[in-house]
Amino acid sequence: MLPLVAMASRVDWNSFFSLISSDSSRTALWLSLRTSAVSTVLCVLLGVPMALVLARMTFHGQTLVRSLVLLPLVLPPVVGGIALLYTFGRKGLLGETVDVLGLQVAFSTTAVVIAQTFVALPFMVVSLEGTLRTAGERYEVVAATLGARPTTILRRITLPMVLPGLAAGAVLSFARALGEFGATITFAGSLEGVTRTLPLEIYLQREVDPDAAVALSLVLVVVAVLVIGLVRGTRSTAL
Repeated sequence: MLPLVAMASRVDWNSFFSLISSDSSRTALWLSLRTSAVSTVLCVLLGVPMALVLARMTFHGQTLVRSLVLLPLVLPPVVGGIALLYTFGRKGLLGETVDVLGLQVAFSTTAVVIAQTFVALPFMVVSLEGTLRTAGERYEVVAATLGARPTTILRRITLPMVLPGLAAGAVLSFARALGEFGATITFAGSLEGVTRTLPLEIYLQREVDPDAAVALSLVLVVVAVLVIGLVRGTRSTAL
């Protein structure tokens, strides 16, 4: 609690709302919310199949695959940003191919979404895989025995059964995407209105307006507390 108390004690409460409502701050916050929402959708679309494969299948190299999926959890974000840059940058592994199509990924809003998805995806996979393993397969086996198709089992039994875990994973992914800094600044840069998310705005404000940086940091703290509350509420509902 001590760092939070120390930060709150430095906030200029008389001008708090003016500090967090400047044009650059509102632009950065809106960009962060938009990109984090898109990243969360991508985490759901990619994470659900990954979690299903890891929880319901057994195959050679499964441990390696799980390690690769969870790698961004322990990888320094700036290293992830460098890896993404050398993958999608103009001279990267896929950059020239993308450039031929007339698309520029690096240093664009798309790069922000990719960077956020890269670091947030493991949270979805971990949360949903754990829920799937806890739920077991007995209802799915009974449904298959009665002749239900795999798609029907997934849609009518598996997903409704693990919905709390899916919701918790989505909330955690959104929170991680919202707070992403290292991979974003390395892969997307810091262009106002294009790639400068709220964490990047806080970093820049720290040099020119420390009071604004503290106020914006407190906004992120409040968001984090709300996210934790949502996740705990989802878990309690599941129980």
